Amino acid sequence: MKLVRKDLEKDNAGQVTLIPEEPEDMWHTYNLLQVGDSLRASTIRKVQTESSTGSVGSNRIRTTLTLCVETIDFDSQACQLRVKGTNIQENEYVKMGAYHTIELEPNRQFTLAKKQWDSVVLERIEQACDPAWSADVAAVVMQEGLAHVCLVTPSMTLTRAKVEVNIPRKRKGNCSQHDRALERFYEQVVQAIQRHINFEVVKCVLVASPGFVREQFCDYMFQQAVKTDNKLLLENRSKFLQVHSSSGHKYALKEALCDPTVTSRLSDTKAAGEVKALDDFYKMLQHEPDRAFYGLKHVEKANEAMAIDTLLISDELFRHQDVATRARYVKLVDSVRENMGTVRIFSSLHVSGEQLGQLTGVAAILRFPVAELSDQEDESSSEED
Repeated sequence: MKLVRKDLEKDNAGQVTLIPEEPEDMWHTYNLLQVGDSLRASTIRKVQTESSTGSVGSNRIRTTLTLCVETIDFDSQACQLRVKGTNIQENEYVKMGAYHTIELEPNRQFTLAKKQWDSVVLERIEQACDPAWSADVAAVVMQEGLAHVCLVTPSMTLTRAKVEVNIPRKRKGNCSQHDRALERFYEQVVQAIQRHINFEVVKCVLVASPGFVREQFCDYMFQQAVKTDNKLLLENRSKFLQVHSSSGHKYALKEALCDPTVTSRLSDTKAAGEVKALDDFYKMLQHEPDRAFYGLKHVEKANEAMAIDTLLISDELFRHQDVATRARYVKLVDSVRENMGTVRIFSSLHVSGEQLGQLTGVAAILRFPVAELSDQEDESSSEED
């Protein structure tokens, strides 16, 4: 993402002009947009024209519109973003108050104006415009006959290819059908890796599977690379890292990212940091439940006691339609930071973010036990009885 201009007033009202450069920038833009914002961008409008003879025709004309945002639609797989709203600025082709849908595109600038730019939104702009935040991890999660080739970016896990091949069972005295199908499957996975993984950017390719599937696949891939003199795979051999996962489904990627060898290799990537934080929270919940809270009310109470060491919060919560509710989450984030706590904002498109979403989207690891909360809750419930 490229920041063209930033004009903010003292009360944090103002506008920002950005140019999305990568598909992932559309995800950042989706998180920046809110209902009620003003969006100015170039778009195509179908305009009816009447000739001097009275015949009516229609032309598609490119024009710049300013909309008051009403609905935002994001397609995570295609990384497309459509914003619908009413026109709020005079335009020769579109009447004031008329509805229009702008499709935001990479490499086309837009200006976003808000009545209030909060700390979470400004931090996202900073991250989106930092070139270090790019897709530096790829993963192949596989089992016999099924593989997912994924890119793990700082904000989402993108499935780039799914390979499915029916593998017949081994029969006594005749394994040829099974072996041929397995070879065909491995070949398709190798092709998917070459097609979808950019080795110039990717620091590490995780190959995760149950059993010996990953070893057999890597042996096959590098034997073929030697035979065909595939320089791309041979030069990047050191980037492949084999780890265990329970299956070849996308959700098994979290286990692979939790592996200690992976964590040390990816210590400087945001994705690994999020997974580790969530893992620490679950361990704390198991061994010291008084130091692991989830749910907004509980976490706010712990924050009042200045007990929060690490706050885990899903970016989905900052897209809340209700301004007061959103402000409540932003206040929590700012307060934890003021009290020297760490804040990790999880992406709801990440495997770890999906898991946090199941825990209400907000959780905290505490510096010290806060037992009174559960006691208070027990008292209030007994009073109600």
